[in-house]
Amino acid sequence: MHETLFARLEDFPRLSLAAYPTPLERLPRLSREIGREVYIKRDDAIGPGLGGNKTRKLEYLLADARARGARKVVTFGGLQSNHARLTAAACNACGFETHLFYFERRPERFTGNLLLNHVLGARMHFIPFGGGDGSMTLETTIRLVRLVAWARVGPHYFIPVGGHNWRGCLGYVRAAFELDEQCRDLGIPNACVIVAAGSGGTLAGLLAGLKLCGSTLRLQGIDVGKLWKAFPDSIARLAGEICGRLGAPRAFAPRDVPLIERTYVGERYAAPSPAGLAALRQLARLEGILLDPVYTGKAFAGLLDLAARGAIARDEPVVFLHTGGVPALFA
Repeated sequence: MHETLFARLEDFPRLSLAAYPTPLERLPRLSREIGREVYIKRDDAIGPGLGGNKTRKLEYLLADARARGARKVVTFGGLQSNHARLTAAACNACGFETHLFYFERRPERFTGNLLLNHVLGARMHFIPFGGGDGSMTLETTIRLVRLVAWARVGPHYFIPVGGHNWRGCLGYVRAAFELDEQCRDLGIPNACVIVAAGSGGTLAGLLAGLKLCGSTLRLQGIDVGKLWKAFPDSIARLAGEICGRLGAPRAFAPRDVPLIERTYVGERYAAPSPAGLAALRQLARLEGILLDPVYTGKAFAGLLDLAARGAIARDEPVVFLHTGGVPALFA
């Protein structure tokens, strides 16, 4: 089954931006401290410009941009978007001009990812429209930004926030096969896999990929933003489209999406939460691994809370997908 699906993935153009598989490492000191086996999947250090999980998506998206003869690439996100920074770096490596849209006021001083975007030479557009407050669906937001981008930039290749479309998410179908094989090799085929969900594309790709390969891994997404109306519906539709594009049609209902919404977000998206900062410090001091305060810190806080409350069985190994984002620490 894996071989057939891999063959189907090869039907879609893909650039090579990183080396795979990424490591799956045991966290011995954290495991000892919380009394259960915890592993970490290191998607944080792959790709250009300090890397991160969006590398897997950009390999497919920028290959498509190149095949279409695009010269400019447009995407959007929050002020500390890791996706935007990684897109700028990958576009430089591939010869594209990058335009990044932010629907907030231009900060007086660039820090973190914004500073790196400036160093990378990305064109940044700040339009204080607001949004991202849960009042619009992800699909509606993407359509509106696409219109604004065409008016401002002209012809270009458009990448939705977080690479949230079926083509980009093929990168996480590939990652699902990779992770399933690694977990079976380590003797933890029934592990619980925890991942941060901001725009939901990584979760959708993993959901589709794990179902398609018949994996026994249990997937759990942690909402880090309270950003989108009907968020599980968006993820379910995307997972279904991914399966269809791979020639294995499958329908997902919103209830099939393993997502804990709002519980671990804190005040709002991009505002660090006390629990997230505590989780960030705990992993840094025990294992020397840095998380970020916007995505992975909050998701790791969710992991620790679920384990402490018994929502993850004591004999169920836990795999945390580290999606990157360390530059946000410097904001």
